[in-house]
Amino acid sequence: MSTSKTITFILFTATTLLASSNAAENATTQPLFPAILIFGDSTVDTGNNNYPVNTFFRATHLPYGIDLPNHEANGRFSNGKLIPDILAAKYNIKQLVPPFLQPNLSDQEILTGVCFASAGAGYDDQTSLSTQAIPVSEQPKMFKSYIARLKSIVGDKKAMEIINNALVVVSAGTNDFILNYYTIPSRRLQYHHVSSYQDFILKRLDNLIGELYSLGCRNMVIGGLPPIGCLPIQMTAKFRNIFRFCLEQENKDSVVYNQKLQKQIPQMQASLTGSKIIYSDIYTPIYDMMQNPSKYGFKETKRGCCGTGFLETSFMCNALSPTCENHSEFLFFDSIHPSEATYNYIGDLLDTQIRKWIAA
Repeated sequence: MSTSKTITFILFTATTLLASSNAAENATTQPLFPAILIFGDSTVDTGNNNYPVNTFFRATHLPYGIDLPNHEANGRFSNGKLIPDILAAKYNIKQLVPPFLQPNLSDQEILTGVCFASAGAGYDDQTSLSTQAIPVSEQPKMFKSYIARLKSIVGDKKAMEIINNALVVVSAGTNDFILNYYTIPSRRLQYHHVSSYQDFILKRLDNLIGELYSLGCRNMVIGGLPPIGCLPIQMTAKFRNIFRFCLEQENKDSVVYNQKLQKQIPQMQASLTGSKIIYSDIYTPIYDMMQNPSKYGFKETKRGCCGTGFLETSFMCNALSPTCENHSEFLFFDSIHPSEATYNYIGDLLDTQIRKWIAA
């Protein structure tokens, strides 16, 4: 082969390999969803509560956010990232999901999705009365404003295409029990059995999903309840619980609620043509972490990392509170909210579930 032909062949081979490499790289970096949209409570609120004036459920101070890239508190109720951030990064959408109420959001942030959740919120509007959070039922109003902004950027057709294909995460319900039904008598007088209150909450959830569907959402993930009786603050609420056992009745309530939700989701999906809705099991992994902490690298599961870990949350967990030395060894960061390490484990499980769901 002549020298010129050899050079041509080498250049052709190199170009082909480079093109193949770039194609493979593009396939792996292409976002799995065009955008991510988040509704719910503090488990997924990335900072909306920084902006409403009246709420005291804020995480705008250290030690919250201490393990984020800039080591600054920005409204997330943990030491680091939350599930929305973890999923957004896994799907090559973005590294952090901004709150919708954050001023001066860029067009790119709008295009790739935002968070509408509010710490202290519940499906029951009465839950938010005591916390002054944005009720879950009010969050679609922010979503409508978001849609208007999105349409102004890309036009009506493209905007609806983004929303139709976006990943929508809904996570709430815990506050309805720990901040409402279990602690304030008004709902217990109205709903004498927790089962009937669960049905009320699930009806509210059903209405929310119907509204989100009517606004264009199609791919929805709904989180169940955690083992509420294992939250440090709930263990503390039982003053005689000196050995800090999980509260079995509250855990049983969570299990029953989750069973009802799992049964309800196929009915929701069947009634909403073209929707894909899945249940995210939060209970099982957290309960397993409680029972088998060493499997996950945890050394403490019955109290939070912040302060005593028994009561501190929100303003009680602050810059003056001592914190544990190794945040990743604690299942909970404060008395209610999981650590980033816990969220990472749950995020991995949810990621696997979502990828199977999309591929099906």
